[in-house]
Amino acid sequence: MKAKIKPRIDLENRTKLETVIPLNVPFIINVDPSDICNFQCKFCPTGDRDLMKQTSGRNHGIMNFELYKKIVDDICEFESPVKVLRLYKDGEPLLNPKFGDMVKYAKKNPNILRVDTTTNASLLNPERNLEIVEAGLDRINISVEGVTENQYKDFSKYNIDFDKYVENIAHFYKHKGRCEVFIKINGDILSEHERNRFVDIFGDIADRINIEHVMSCWPEFEVRGVDVNKDFGIHGQKIKEVQVCPYVFYSFSINSNGSASLCFLDWSRKLIIGNAKIQSIKDIWNGKQIHEYQKMFLMKKRKEHYLCKDCGQMTHGMPDDIDEFAEVLLTKIKTAGIA
Repeated sequence: MKAKIKPRIDLENRTKLETVIPLNVPFIINVDPSDICNFQCKFCPTGDRDLMKQTSGRNHGIMNFELYKKIVDDICEFESPVKVLRLYKDGEPLLNPKFGDMVKYAKKNPNILRVDTTTNASLLNPERNLEIVEAGLDRINISVEGVTENQYKDFSKYNIDFDKYVENIAHFYKHKGRCEVFIKINGDILSEHERNRFVDIFGDIADRINIEHVMSCWPEFEVRGVDVNKDFGIHGQKIKEVQVCPYVFYSFSINSNGSASLCFLDWSRKLIIGNAKIQSIKDIWNGKQIHEYQKMFLMKKRKEHYLCKDCGQMTHGMPDDIDEFAEVLLTKIKTAGIA
């Protein structure tokens, strides 16, 4: 097998956030090419079409390319590079017909070190593959939702030609150039035989693969038809709840309509901290709204926030724990004149 079996994130060699906060430049900026999806997965709010119609700011569709170019250009204002521009948040990125152009435009910006995405890969084909690779994508995270056509129909309400799907991913891998290919699957819905089948199918057409666990990370959304794993976090790590959300100290997100969300999990658009149409990306990052949230977390008041108090990411998805450094970091932020 060519692929290494490793989680999508590095759980071992991570930057110790307590040593770098506050950050003048975010590590990661998520930009959503599309907030709609062709799948209707049981674990994802975007897949609930009726819910999306009732949610303010959702079903916007694809991001306007001129707005996207403004966002990328704005990143030049930071005094040092952003580590990752992540072309993904709520929807299926490849539904945006200009996805390849988005990658290509970002790769021209010296203030962006890496460009990656997460996709269900259903829209990959040889022509699209070459376009994306030639544009310079650094990493593609592929979410596989089953190992048979019936599983896809049941879990994602999507009719897929599974053999063609695998063939298209294999083609991408063959022509990937420098792009890293990571493929993951939700293992809690699979039998042992099916887990082995996943490894057999994708182990030679990826750089890394992993079998993950079910979690419910979205507050105010009930996972449908699948049980949340009570023994392991999403990456197989021990379940442990933290009070201080680490993400708000190194990342934020731009939705497909240009609104800025504090959190990459803000599917309901209730954590809005700005708007890229009328503000620069740097001003949003340095803005009062995001810093008020940072202060709230460092004061360990997460459980008092109506939305953040029930976030499953704080138990099942945590790669970082800075709880014990909260008081020191709050002092640092105040000394820097931020909070």
